[in-house]
Amino acid sequence: MGIFSGLKILLVVGLLASAGGGFMYIKNLKANLEIAKANVAKLEVAVETSEQSLALLKKDNERLNQITDQLNVDLRKSEQYGDELRATLNKHNLTHLANKRPGMIEKRMQGKTDALWKDLESITGSTPSE
Repeated sequence: MGIFSGLKILLVVGLLASAGGGFMYIKNLKANLEIAKANVAKLEVAVETSEQSLALLKKDNERLNQITDQLNVDLRKSEQYGDELRATLNKHNLTHLANKRPGMIEKRMQGKTDALWKDLESITGSTPSE
């Protein structure tokens, strides 16, 4: 009976050790699960923040595209006006005309200069210095 009693004790100790090890393993799994839940919560917040940032970037990008489109329209208008102005100036050779009729050109240029100064004076509220 001595050997069977020793085996029974050994078998009970082994079962208790296995049960204790299983208990510790489950306790460790629960701790890891809590850590994983906390990490998932943090990741969800990070994903939400990223989605909000992405939505804001898309909105800003759309706004910038609209501004760029308007600037391109304005640039084309300005280029067209510049082309028209160059064509007008090329059509009227002012140097030749000034040499041929200096009095007429001087009167017109002085009149336009005076009008420009009056416009500037009305905008700024000051008189040009002499």
